[in-house]
Amino acid sequence: MSLIILTGASGSGKTAIAKAIAMDRSLEAAVHHFDSIGVPPLDVMVRDHGSSEAWQRDKTFEWLARLAPQAEKGRAVLFEGQMRPSFITAAAVAARIDSYRLILIDCDDATRTYRLSVERDQPDLADANMMNWAAYLRREAQASGFDILDTSRLSLKQSVDGVLKRLLD
Repeated sequence: MSLIILTGASGSGKTAIAKAIAMDRSLEAAVHHFDSIGVPPLDVMVRDHGSSEAWQRDKTFEWLARLAPQAEKGRAVLFEGQMRPSFITAAAVAARIDSYRLILIDCDDATRTYRLSVERDQPDLADANMMNWAAYLRREAQASGFDILDTSRLSLKQSVDGVLKRLLD
């Protein structure tokens, strides 16, 4: 089974990496984006799941249950989204996924701010909450021993190559 899961805060580069792999390597790897299911407004998340965190957890479980059969068939699968590593770990156990690799796609705060404010024209996302979320993900990945790919000083091609090396090995 070759399942790579990319997680990270907004502006880290995870979606750009996944899209580049989907465009250039679609015959070698199935690429899935967490957000392709649609992200409901906060009030809907709270109404249906109790909180935004519970929504993210529930959807992480649903996604991994959906991806497990694909990965078991031997096809390389890349899944990206903003998910807590602890949710991914629990969802993998529930889906009976024995082999996967979680990579935190990360960058420094200055790079994240630039990408969100300038490249994506979403300066409202480059706030303290996003920087705290990124720091939380970094601490959780470090504590769990997951891979961290720092894209702060890497080109998109270098970042893609770093993920492909892990995906296609």
